[in-house]
Amino acid sequence: MSSMDNMAYSVIAAVSKNGGIGYKGDLPWRIKKEMEYFNRMTTQVNQSGLQNAVIMGRCTWQSIPDKYRPLKGRKNVVISKTLNVVPEGVLLYPNLKEAIKSLYLNDHIEKLWVIGGSGLYKEAINDVNCKKLYITKIDQEYLCDTFFPDFDLNEFEEINEVNVPKEIQEDNGIKYEFKVFKRL
Repeated sequence: MSSMDNMAYSVIAAVSKNGGIGYKGDLPWRIKKEMEYFNRMTTQVNQSGLQNAVIMGRCTWQSIPDKYRPLKGRKNVVISKTLNVVPEGVLLYPNLKEAIKSLYLNDHIEKLWVIGGSGLYKEAINDVNCKKLYITKIDQEYLCDTFFPDFDLNEFEEINEVNVPKEIQEDNGIKYEFKVFKRL
């Protein structure tokens, strides 16, 4: 990646109307087009030969079905102090700061995405190097036991991005919207 002085990264999450992101180690909803958006955003690179890194906590890693793990086309990074075995090619770090620092020294990585869970999202949102939040706002409440942390709208402003649809989406009767917030 580029220089160590600007270790920028982004967060991406789908969040229900009641702030939920998970239930019993799984997504509380099945929204195919939203999952396609997540895959496109976290996989797409501007420079051929590079790939993005997806950074996740242990529970998020373990919640991904075996057939999809590791997530294809991306460098998978797991943050855990207790896990000590991950598949070949998957990186393991004890904390987010070390992961970010190390990934910025990797010439084959273009963008860094924090993809969950709740604790990692909170840590990222409170880190000035987290420059953007890509939030899918799902217009429905779900039973959840894991929630997206609150963030200060005085620290972030909503922006439009060319590759992010602005209009309300609908899939399987569920309405949702893609939002992007940039750190001020």
